[in-house]
Amino acid sequence: MHQKLLPVYDHRPGTGPTLVFLHYWGGSARTWDLVVDRLAGRDVLTVDFRGWSRSRDLPGPYTLGQLTDDTLAVLADAGVTDHVLVGHSMGGKVAQLVAATRPAGLRGIVLVGSGPARPAPQITPQYQEALSHAYDTTESVAGARDHILTATELPAVIKARVVTDSRTATDDARTEWPLRGIAQDVTEQTRMVTVPALVVAGENDRVEPVDVLRDNLVPYLSQSDVVVIPHSGHLIPLEAPAELAETITAFAPAT
Repeated sequence: MHQKLLPVYDHRPGTGPTLVFLHYWGGSARTWDLVVDRLAGRDVLTVDFRGWSRSRDLPGPYTLGQLTDDTLAVLADAGVTDHVLVGHSMGGKVAQLVAATRPAGLRGIVLVGSGPARPAPQITPQYQEALSHAYDTTESVAGARDHILTATELPAVIKARVVTDSRTATDDARTEWPLRGIAQDVTEQTRMVTVPALVVAGENDRVEPVDVLRDNLVPYLSQSDVVVIPHSGHLIPLEAPAELAETITAFAPAT
């Protein structure tokens, strides 16, 4: 296979524009399953980022720049042109960087509980160091999931999936985001995004709170709207998949 160094992705053919889903730090392509299930008939592409899940054996680096290059390579490999990027958390920061390259056929970006363009004040070296250990053990993942990442109760099968996905990463991929990516200022790139953007915030998100997204992301987007999902914490694709699917569809209806 000449493309063996490409991340693993799933492409479900359907009506365009293609919705390209990029997962959070700790997630995988299947983080989006509950959303994708509600987008019947749509052309959908989901990716396992380098170092995570089915792409865990790909060599580093696992930087935001590399994940950006990988995403562009996946789009080319899948033959996707007319598309909308949907990025969650870390995946949202990658989506900003991908969109900044102004790929042909990109119609818009949906930034779900996204890492902001400008890191928030609470991202201190102490915070980063502590965060880098959040997924060290099954117990620590469960603690992060229940006390930090979510504001609502997840079904048992989904709770188990969060633990598995967060633990199924190479060590270097797992620490890259907290130690480096989360603190990277990408305002210069985000200012280069020319397509419409939709910022989706969880009302009770403690990781990327609504006010952080309004202050540290929205000002750097040339054209954006903000939608706040009631009751949800940070794991919006798992906590509020129906609302998220509706929000995405309203922003990027099938043609």
